[in-house]
Amino acid sequence: MIRLDNVTKDYPRNAGALNGLSFELRKGEFCFLTGHSGAGKSTILKLIHMVERPTSGEVRVSGYSSTNIRSRDIALLRRKIGYVFQDFRLLQDRTAAENVAFALEVTGARQTVIRSKVGRLLSHVGLAAKAEKLPMELSGGEQQRVVIARALAHDPLVLLADEPTGNLDERATDGIFDMFRSINAAGTAILFATHNLDLVRRNPSIRLVELAHGEIIHDSAREHGADVRTS
Repeated sequence: MIRLDNVTKDYPRNAGALNGLSFELRKGEFCFLTGHSGAGKSTILKLIHMVERPTSGEVRVSGYSSTNIRSRDIALLRRKIGYVFQDFRLLQDRTAAENVAFALEVTGARQTVIRSKVGRLLSHVGLAAKAEKLPMELSGGEQQRVVIARALAHDPLVLLADEPTGNLDERATDGIFDMFRSINAAGTAILFATHNLDLVRRNPSIRLVELAHGEIIHDSAREHGADVRTS
């Protein structure tokens, strides 16, 4: 479903650069992506989201290729990809419900569909009772739940999570991670970039890919004999 083939990405001063990296995420898979700051985690997520293009090599996502994707198709691709950010990026002057609705409004969904779906999504993340609260009235964990609901608005094939628990305390982290596990169990693939090695250690059954200096230095799936592509 997602494949990076011999991908190089060059940046000034080499921060976040990738060096001939190959990686595959299969349908329905859950994968931790770890590594030091600047190792390339966020770069991989941006390449998958087609925010950036590789300097060389190819990124393939759900049938689309970085080598020939048209600008108008990028918006279609992104409907298949949910993105969860560390810093939430919620609209501060809109309620939780309005933040989730916005993701549907920009694609021209009908209001009847939006109202129904927003209600279901907020219930799914445990925030039905706080639908009319502004972000500033919610805790960090609750704001991240709104972000997750928004990311699920288009029933994506994959969720990209960039340090989604980085601003949360331990209790909120556990609640958010349990939510990701539930979403994955329902069939959505997840690529979860994190510095939280304690979270990784407590979930040894989840595939772990570790980066250093733009290269994969460890892939637990390869260790266990799975047929995956690595650098």
